[in-house]
Amino acid sequence: MDDMTTKKPVNDAPVIETRGLTMGYGAQLIQENINFKVNQGDIFVVMGGSGCGKSTLLKHLTGLYEPVAGNILYNGVSYTCADESERQKLRSRWGVTFQSGALFSDMTLAENIALPVRHAGIPRKETAELVAYKLALVGLSGFEDYYPSQISGGMCKRAGLARAIALDPEILFFDEPSAGLDPLSARRLDDLILNLRDSTGTTVVMVTHELASIFAIANNGIYLDAITKTWLDQGDPKWLRDHSQKDIVRSFLARGEEGSNRELME
Repeated sequence: MDDMTTKKPVNDAPVIETRGLTMGYGAQLIQENINFKVNQGDIFVVMGGSGCGKSTLLKHLTGLYEPVAGNILYNGVSYTCADESERQKLRSRWGVTFQSGALFSDMTLAENIALPVRHAGIPRKETAELVAYKLALVGLSGFEDYYPSQISGGMCKRAGLARAIALDPEILFFDEPSAGLDPLSARRLDDLILNLRDSTGTTVVMVTHELASIFAIANNGIYLDAITKTWLDQGDPKWLRDHSQKDIVRSFLARGEEGSNRELME
C-alpha cells in the first residue's frame, strides 16, 4: 500500500506557474496575459463572473487546450514546450475531477476507481486493496459494488475524487466540486479536500463560484474578468474581499453579505 507521506516539488519553483498565458478560440479572445503562481500545498481557486474563462483556464492547465500564447510550467518545467513523452510524465502526477464526477454508469464504483490503477500496471490484488483504501478515504467504504445510479450526487462526487486520487497525484484539479450539492454535502466535500491536502501535501486547483467553499478552504486564487479579458487581482480570497483595489473583485467576494451583484453568480 502506498504511504501517505507529504509530497515535495522536485525543486524550489512554484508547483504551477503561468507566464503571459493567452487563451482563445479562433479569432475569439477569452483571456490574455494571465500570470500567476501556485505553491506547494495551496488550495488555489479560479474566480470570476459568467463567461470569463474559468473552465477554459482549467482545461489549459490540464492540457486539454493549447494556449494562443504564453507558457504553463509545472515545477519549473514547461508543459507548453514539452514533447508528448514529457507531457505524459507531467500528466501522470495529476488528478482531475469533473462537475458530475464523470463516472462510467455501467461500472461499479470499484471498477471506476480501478481504471487508472490498472492502466498504471498495478497487479489485480494490489488494485483491489488500493480501491478499497481510496473509497474509505472519501467515506464510501462498503460501496464498492454500487453503480453510480444507486448513490446520491454527493456520493458520486466523492467517488470521482477517489478515482482522481487513486495514484496519489501531486496536483488535484476540480471543476465546480460543490455544484448541485446541498450545503451539508458541499461542506463535507470541502472538509474532505482540506483533509487530503493536509495529509498528503497535494496541491489543489479548483474552479468555483461558491463563496462558502472559497472562504472555507482556499488560501490563494485569481479573479478573471470577462470585460477586460484579463486577470484583475490575485491572492487569499479573504484578503481580496476586504482589501482588493478592484471594486468588482470586492463586490464578487462580498455579494453574499451585501445581497447584491447577484448577476455575477449567474
